[in-house]
Amino acid sequence: MAVPELEKRDPTLHKQQIQHRGPRHGPGPSPRSNRVKLRTLLRVSSVACGIQFGWALQLSLLTPYVQELGIPHAWASIIWLCGPLSGLLVQPLVGHVSDRCTSRFGRRRPFIIAGAASIVVAVLIIGHSADIGWILGDHGQKKKTRAVVVFVIGFWLLDVANNVTQGPCRALLADLTGKEHRRTRVANAYFSLFMAVGNVLGFATGSFSMWYKIFPFTRTSACDINCANLKAAFMIDIVFILATTYLSLSASSEQSFSSSHSSHRFSEEMSEDSPEHEAFLWELLGTFRSLPGSVWMILLVTVLTWIGWFPFFLFDTDWMGREIYGGKPNEGSNYGTGVRMGSLGLMLNSVILGITSVFMEKLCRKLGAGFIWGLSNILMSLGFLAMLIITACKNNLTIDGHLPPDGVVAAALIVFAFLGIPLAITYSVPYALVATRVEGLGLGQGLSMGVLNLAIVIPQVIVSIGAGPWDQLFGGGNSPAFAVASISSFAGGIVAIIAIPRTRVEKSRIHH
Repeated sequence: MAVPELEKRDPTLHKQQIQHRGPRHGPGPSPRSNRVKLRTLLRVSSVACGIQFGWALQLSLLTPYVQELGIPHAWASIIWLCGPLSGLLVQPLVGHVSDRCTSRFGRRRPFIIAGAASIVVAVLIIGHSADIGWILGDHGQKKKTRAVVVFVIGFWLLDVANNVTQGPCRALLADLTGKEHRRTRVANAYFSLFMAVGNVLGFATGSFSMWYKIFPFTRTSACDINCANLKAAFMIDIVFILATTYLSLSASSEQSFSSSHSSHRFSEEMSEDSPEHEAFLWELLGTFRSLPGSVWMILLVTVLTWIGWFPFFLFDTDWMGREIYGGKPNEGSNYGTGVRMGSLGLMLNSVILGITSVFMEKLCRKLGAGFIWGLSNILMSLGFLAMLIITACKNNLTIDGHLPPDGVVAAALIVFAFLGIPLAITYSVPYALVATRVEGLGLGQGLSMGVLNLAIVIPQVIVSIGAGPWDQLFGGGNSPAFAVASISSFAGGIVAIIAIPRTRVEKSRIHH
């Protein structure tokens, strides 16, 4: 855009610059020689393993645990409200600031390190919430009010820390891959693969019931066996997050805003010569007016997708403990057994997620990212419908106080594993689609990830507020939320298939 003005001021200078650059395909380093190596992208993506390890523990154990502390099932989802609220505010802010960070350590690294350190503090608070509540006066009370307060503080800090970390991680991958759509998809597939590995390890850790014997110091007068297992699991999480953060951040050098500002690679993204290239946080809503229709379709499908996923993430292990095993928190052993079996199902889910991630780029290249995303949402809808059918079959058996038949448990585990296929798509394709479509909008990759995150957290706020009371209205189960999830994900699948077009690169590959 600046070339005509430069030519008017000094045509000779412009010609000299063209001669200095040399012919387009002449001698000199080619763009391919400046590519970040795939093994480097793999190492950078490894931080997702540590982050997702903690998420897996959070998703599988914390909804049941907060009910054991005395929070009713109808209000358990309110505890999760901070996650989407912090994502609504924190991730766009962190993305915007990291886009313009001038630290000598790079644009993204300071935020990733700060987020990882905050995760460590948060999981220590969560794991020791019962002990802290005991010290503050929760002696022999069925509802451990002080422990709940400490738990909520730690839980909300964990959500904020996760949002501080995840956005810059995704943006760092987008920085390293530049405008190469295929490598962007590969990088996001690597990220999804490591998320799967973290999930497998996290859910396996959550399903193991003997950590209190391996780490006997975790069991105290305030902390029973379930609490001790959770505490030990989060201590293991600290080791994972520290190790993977170091492995990721030591993989490659990163440019700060000041050094990349003069680079051609970031000149379009960071130019301050044009007002449309300034996207301040307080003008974030105004940036939506400049989004093209293709990006709006991505955001719409993201909203419908996460209205589907969030009830599952909230109540997956609780569903296994209540509907399948017929238990209740703090009443007998059925509920705890079901929660651990649910963690096993989520581990199988993550194995399938990892396998799917390996084939992600080839599937998107052959069939188109929009079609793959839409198909995955339809599969996701069928999975939630299967959970409703399994619940109905289990209720017809009317086995009170006994473990469910092996066939019912096997069917539930198969559904959990099956849902790993659409989950792999959800963790990868939307981010790649947004990263490759915002290049000309003047948004940095950090802020673009924040914009996408708004489409994730807004439906989460709706589900967090409505899921518990809605379920209680229909008898205290999880089926109503899963019914809404099935309908929403199916609608998102149809919209993705119809309204998200192939890029020019995908079309050219089909013609060839």
